[in-house]
Amino acid sequence: MSNTKIRDLKIDILSDNWYILKKATFEYRNKSGKWQVQQREAYDRGNGATILLYNRQNKTVMLTRQFRMPTYLNGNDTGMMIEACAGLLDTDSPEECIKREAEEETGYRITEVHKIFEAYMSPGSVTEIIHFFTGEYSREMKVSEGGGLASEHEEIEVLEFPFAEALNMISDGRIKDAKTIMLLQYARINGLFS
Repeated sequence: MSNTKIRDLKIDILSDNWYILKKATFEYRNKSGKWQVQQREAYDRGNGATILLYNRQNKTVMLTRQFRMPTYLNGNDTGMMIEACAGLLDTDSPEECIKREAEEETGYRITEVHKIFEAYMSPGSVTEIIHFFTGEYSREMKVSEGGGLASEHEEIEVLEFPFAEALNMISDGRIKDAKTIMLLQYARINGLFS
């Protein structure tokens, strides 16, 4: 870390129950050159990867639906979210991770993925960087029913939509997940179905 506007950084662990919640206390030099003591909390859950699985010939996308407690706590009546396949890297590379997650969640074994970008999703409070991918799927790649891992208490429903409908689902509010919206917009802007 080489920011010359920050000094005397001290990190305290507030919680490491599920992931790690850190409190950073530091001095920050403002525009006038004065040093101010500031505090911020950051949630560290590791980095992740996500993928838009698409079938160019059929003009479809493969998405998932699962319960997400934070959305339930913030006004999502059912807590169910329609999302692109995603997962945490753990010790894998982003490419290995997203291939593994695609198979676990959707039942499709994807051999080729294309990295399109990476992004901080909530830089004011979460340290996570997500690596974004696209990958084509076909019926021949199906190796299981998917649905996630029982050992991780996952109950994931596999969904297939026409691409045009998935785009409409953003407008009508059925898709509210940021990473999924970004992937679908990427597909539209870059003509994945042209």
